[in-house]
Amino acid sequence: MPKLDTPTIQLALVAMVALAMVIQAIVLLAALSALRKLAKSISEEIEDLRSTVMPVIENTRDLIARIAPKIEATTSDLAVLTRALRDQTADVQSAADEIVARVRRQASRIDTMLSSVLDAVDRANAFMADTVAKPMRQLSAFLASAKAVVESLRSTEGASRADANRASSDNDLFV
Repeated sequence: MPKLDTPTIQLALVAMVALAMVIQAIVLLAALSALRKLAKSISEEIEDLRSTVMPVIENTRDLIARIAPKIEATTSDLAVLTRALRDQTADVQSAADEIVARVRRQASRIDTMLSSVLDAVDRANAFMADTVAKPMRQLSAFLASAKAVVESLRSTEGASRADANRASSDNDLFV
């Protein structure tokens, strides 16, 4: 059996360490190779992505560059339009207020005029009633008295006949 002395053990340990280092180097080289392949693959994918995305980004930039002045002009036009609409709304409001005030004044005038007309009609009606009705009452009273006089002159029996009529009608009333 071989002799296990210190230098032999040290030599065996150094050989094992060297072997572990060689294995580690091989593993690291394999990892390095895999990482290089992975980096190359990622680089190709990024390049493909860049080649497809960059035209879209460029088109978007061009579109924004072309549209930006139009958007600004449209915004300023909208601001001017809004301001003009506010002014016109204020004008319409003041005109409507003026029209309403005029209508109120005219309505007041018409009310006053109609009240005056109706008052005049009422006064005329009262005047006509007094003017026509009073003489008519007087004429009616005169005609009634004339009729009574004529009837009293026409009757030959006069008062006795009236008393007889009264007496006969009074008898009917008693039970």
